[in-house]
Amino acid sequence: MNPRAIALVRSNFRTVTESPRGTDRLTNAFYGYLFGDNPILRQLFPAGMDAQREKFVSALSYIIDILDDRERVSGFLEQLGRDHRKYGVESSHYSAAGKALHSALKSYTGALFWTSSIDAAWASVIDSVVTSMAAGADADDLPAQWSATVVEHRRVLDDLAVIRLRCDVPVPYEAGQYLPIRIPQRPRMWRYFSPAIPWNSSGELEFHVRRISGGWVSPSMVNETQVGDRWSLGAPLGGLRVDMHGGDDVLMIGTGTGLAPLRAQIMEMAMRGTNPRVHLFVGGRYPCDLYDMFTLWQLGMTNPWLTIVPVSELDTNPWWSPEPPAEMPEGMHQRLCGPIGSIVSSFGSWADRQVQIAGSPTMIRSIRQALILGGTPASRIAHDPV
Repeated sequence: MNPRAIALVRSNFRTVTESPRGTDRLTNAFYGYLFGDNPILRQLFPAGMDAQREKFVSALSYIIDILDDRERVSGFLEQLGRDHRKYGVESSHYSAAGKALHSALKSYTGALFWTSSIDAAWASVIDSVVTSMAAGADADDLPAQWSATVVEHRRVLDDLAVIRLRCDVPVPYEAGQYLPIRIPQRPRMWRYFSPAIPWNSSGELEFHVRRISGGWVSPSMVNETQVGDRWSLGAPLGGLRVDMHGGDDVLMIGTGTGLAPLRAQIMEMAMRGTNPRVHLFVGGRYPCDLYDMFTLWQLGMTNPWLTIVPVSELDTNPWWSPEPPAEMPEGMHQRLCGPIGSIVSSFGSWADRQVQIAGSPTMIRSIRQALILGGTPASRIAHDPV
């Protein structure tokens, strides 16, 4: 796609995201056209569509952001096509969705501003999206879903649980990827979590789950999960990984349960003989949010290439956690206090590092901006779609 067409698409899409209730109006139009023309597709979606609308806009925004990186956007779309197999989506459904999106964008923009150039640019983008997703789904010979049994459920904080599963058949994921998960308490809803341990032949997986206030799924995972529950898993997605051949050292920044995909990669690296240097900044709002420091301390003490820096935004625990902040294990870097983006930037530009960020969307955006302002090239910074 030529640069002018990309610019037209991005400019037109900004009118949606920057206008009041623009994304709501666009998604309402999109699903209205999709279900109006294809009523049978409604059964593939959950009854409550709020989370679905947010995911749709997030994915579309991410695609538009990376349109000028053909290899990256193709890889993402093919993964997305493979992921949609778990919903029962078939190749023919993608053309229907593409048609609905084109109609929704045209309707939202209005005839006065929907020019032939914008129409052609969006038609090209949508055709590329539809083709790549269908190709990814058709080329995948893995199962659409796997089944697993909960073998451990451990509350490490009031709002955070470590959950270990044993899969019927090992899921072929790579450390740093994330998996769609469906639990029996919410049979029509899928959520994405990163394994906190690398692949193993026993088919064991470990997830760190934080309860989101008002969430549909995470409260059930943290509060209601029991040993013996059966979960469903979809195809692995995402591409956080360390380039072991480039020779560059690594900067990893994770807050909250965003630690999981970073920890899995470090554990996998610890099985190798030679590794680049890794600086891992682990953050949380309160000191008690640094819930996995003993495991990280063990990794740091046995792997001299690994440096771990704990960071908490505040220096004391909240009222509901009356315990005083725990001391860091002997030999670990002292806990630093302040916004993690500012603290990481204070160490230097990190311009020569492979950089990975994992955490909440807000945290990823703020740290990415802080790093870029500090001199880290944007092309060096990797994170999953927010």
